[in-house]
This record gives sequence, C-alpha cells and structure tokens, in this order.
Amino acid sequence: MNELHSFGWYAARLKPYLPKKAFNPVPARLWGGLAYLLIVIGCLITIGMVEMSPLFYVPLSIVIGFSFASLGFLGHEILHGTVVRKPWLRDFLGAVAFWPLSTGPKLWRKWHNLSHHVHTQHEEEDPDSWPTFDRIKRSRLLCWVYKLPLPIRAFFSLCSLSFQFTVHSLNMFATYVKEFNPKKRPAVFFEMILPWMTWIGLLVWVGPVKWLFMFLIPLLIANVIVMAYISTNHRLNPTTEVNDPLANSLTVTVPKWVDVLHFNFSYHTEHHLFPGMSSKYYPLVKNLIKEKWPERYHEMRFDHALIALWKTPRPYYNSHGLIDPSNGNVYGTLGHGLQAQTIKEQLSTSLNKSKIEEMVVNPNKQFDK
Repeated sequence: MNELHSFGWYAARLKPYLPKKAFNPVPARLWGGLAYLLIVIGCLITIGMVEMSPLFYVPLSIVIGFSFASLGFLGHEILHGTVVRKPWLRDFLGAVAFWPLSTGPKLWRKWHNLSHHVHTQHEEEDPDSWPTFDRIKRSRLLCWVYKLPLPIRAFFSLCSLSFQFTVHSLNMFATYVKEFNPKKRPAVFFEMILPWMTWIGLLVWVGPVKWLFMFLIPLLIANVIVMAYISTNHRLNPTTEVNDPLANSLTVTVPKWVDVLHFNFSYHTEHHLFPGMSSKYYPLVKNLIKEKWPERYHEMRFDHALIALWKTPRPYYNSHGLIDPSNGNVYGTLGHGLQAQTIKEQLSTSLNKSKIEEMVVNPNKQFDK
C-alpha cells in the first residue's frame, strides 16, 4: 500500500471543500433520541403493567433492544460534541443515551475519544485493537482456544457479540479508572454504578420473568447490533503505526433507512477523519474521499463484512496479515490481499503446523515473519 498519512493530513485536504455548517453542532439529532427514549419507556411500562403471556412480550423486547442500540449510537455522537457543545449538557445527554449500555460519559470519552481515536489500530495503544499472535502465544489458555478449528472459533465469536460490548466496557472501567484524577474518580464510579443499580432495582421490582424481557434480552440484542458494527470497523484492516483512517478503518454500506435509524454509524472511515463533525454530513465526506483517494478507501456491504469476519481468523500475524493458529494459514487484510467475495489464504502460508506448535511451546523464542 502507498505511504500512510495521519487523519489530520487527510482532514486538512478535505476541509476546504466542506461547508462551514458541517462543523457546527446539530442539536436536532436529539429528536431522534427522544423518540427512542419514549419508545423504550412505553414498552417498559407496557411489560411492567400488563399481565399477559410472556410470548406477547417478545416483540416489545426486540423493539427495546433495537432502541437501546440506537440510543448508544446517538450517545457516541453526543459525547464527541457534535450535538451540543456545553460540557455539562453533553455529559448529561450522553449518560442518558448510554444508560441502557451502562457506560458512563467520562469513561467513554477517556476510552473512546482520547485512546481509541488517537491510537486507532496501534497494536499496543488502541484499547479496541485485536491482539497479535505474539500476545496470544504468551497465554496457554488462549493458545489452546486458538488451536481450535476456525469454524468453531468463528461460531463462538459470533455468539459472543451478544455480550462483548458490556464485558469490554467493564474491562475498560477497570483499565482506565486509576488514570483519572483522584478527585474525579468518585464521579466515574457513580456513572458506572448508577445504571446498574437502576437495572437491578428493576429486577427487584418486576421479578425475573418480566426483567428478562425488559432488560436482559434487549441488552443482548443491543450488544449484537452495536458489536456487529464495531467488529467490522477495524478488524479486517491492518494495524498501523501511523493513524491512517483510510488504511485502518472500514465503512460499511447499509440501506438508507438503516442509516437513518442508526445515525449514520456505518460511515466509520469518515468518522475517524472528522470525529467532531455531525454524522449528518458524512455522506459528503465520503464522496470527497472517493474522488481524491479512491484506491485507498475501504468500503464493503455490511453483510459481506460480517461474512469476511466469519471466514478470517482474528489474531494478527504481522501488521497486515491475520493468522489461523490451528493450521498456520495467513490471510491478508484490507489493502493487502483481502477480497470480500473470495475469502481465502491471501498470503502464502509461511508457517507450518510444526512451527506453530513450537511457538506455543517456546513463547519467548523469536521467529521470522
């Protein structure tokens, strides 16, 4: 691939072609959030107050789950400062939007805005990057897991989407809470604990059966939707020492009505170029990128990206290759041989099974890549 450039390099070349209003906050996005909030409240009241067969709660539970996910997408936008700019109002509205996913605004801005966006796809600094094989081989448990056949791992990985965001959010809390100023840590704890207290209180109030449909099933659905996007954002891309969004990010395409419901969250390369811009204007950014650097831009249908994730292993062998530890096959990443329509070993297999086993037995030994 050609020389990498920082997101600032691209942004400086695109900004003159964008309207000035594109860089202003768009508070009208809150109307969509209000609609989702009212839908959630209405469904919760209906399940809580109306006695009927649990089967009748299923469609309401699904609607709540989809609304939870969409509120999360809006919360992501709010906490980037693209909806409102006043810090206290931004954090308050972001907390409300992220309430179903039980993620506090201070933690999210530290984890996502200040770490993930600054160090995207850096194998050590990005908290959301997938591990390299070097890191995996230090753990005998992970080595055993990754020696399972790829289809089995892919199946369990797909199932894990239903809880990945929640688990990762708790892990990020444990990782970053100690980095906050001691005076601010109580607020960070409060923002994490209060949503869970709300949902546990709901369990005590309505009982386990209704709670299952009011919170647990919707949370699993929301996790699947959110993680389906997040998993395709970067996991098919190479890791990069330079934070180049055209190299390390993927935009997925979905029907227009889905973009409306999900606040244009599919435009992920565009978001990494202009995280402080409302996603309302990302279609304009996309057109400009495709005019100026069509050979660099990565775009894939959402379903094709999910299939590609299923068919490719997750550990990075090097910055631009994915390795299947069960057989040593190495696959290319986007820009380095990966083609959505024909997923196969894009790079020549440079490791055989005996070398993989030797890596597991001798994790400290260095091997040529």
